[in-house]
Amino acid sequence: MSEATVRLLLFLGIFATMALFELALPRRELIFSRARRWTTNLAIVAADTAVLRIVFPMAAVGVALWAEAGGYGLFALAGLPLWLAGLLGFVLLDFAVWAEHWASHKIPLLWRIHKMHHADRDIDLTTALRFHPLEIVISMLWKAAIVLAFGIPPVAVLVFEVVLNGAAMFNHANVRLPLALDRWLRLVLVTPDMHRVHHSVIRAETDSNYGFNLALWDRIFGTYTDQPREGHEGMTIGLAEYQDEKPTGILWSLALPFRPVRRSEPAVAGAEPDVTLPRVASVKTDGKVA
Repeated sequence: MSEATVRLLLFLGIFATMALFELALPRRELIFSRARRWTTNLAIVAADTAVLRIVFPMAAVGVALWAEAGGYGLFALAGLPLWLAGLLGFVLLDFAVWAEHWASHKIPLLWRIHKMHHADRDIDLTTALRFHPLEIVISMLWKAAIVLAFGIPPVAVLVFEVVLNGAAMFNHANVRLPLALDRWLRLVLVTPDMHRVHHSVIRAETDSNYGFNLALWDRIFGTYTDQPREGHEGMTIGLAEYQDEKPTGILWSLALPFRPVRRSEPAVAGAEPDVTLPRVASVKTDGKVA
């Protein structure tokens, strides 16, 4: 069975499992219908896959295989055993993704691309797939550079990619975990309640909880926020400047990085002080404005 087939089957299995959990144990009432948002978010991930196959056909695992065959990378030069190189490589890649996410909020050009992910006014497992194709290419180049520089074993890269994809769907999911379980689980892993804070319109909250998998990086670097100021049911998701129906559109979403930045819009996340936002009109799941 090929790598692509294994990854597809695991993706479908995790997606179906999390979708059922969302139906059984929802954390928040959705503003828009699933059909409306999922059509856009799944179309975006299809575009991401197509672009990645064209621009970067080797992907990170291919780079790892090439580096292994040539004996490239610090781990190979140090003669580390496979198990140690794999373990260190997994943790290193997790930190690299955290650092990339942090940079995407701090560097204006990267934020223009990344904010399409944050424009989603609901958060569920499909939000984990809502990344602009440009961001997917940049992310793959960054991971490939890390893999090549350290000579991370191909099996560790494959496991990391599968775990990262599954963890992202898990911690973006609209699911209600028992509070005691969440409290213990987030000591190690990023939980849905932990990551949901990051999608708040309050910029101090957006500027926190960058992790996608391991929960330790935000605590180490002082970017951890325990709970949203307005509570999980009361918090407003998305970007303050786009609290309307536009983010549910595929063409609008893909064009967002290229739109002129409005005077009232921050150049990077967290660039302006917190403000108390007025209650905006919401849209019920039948698509009508409330």
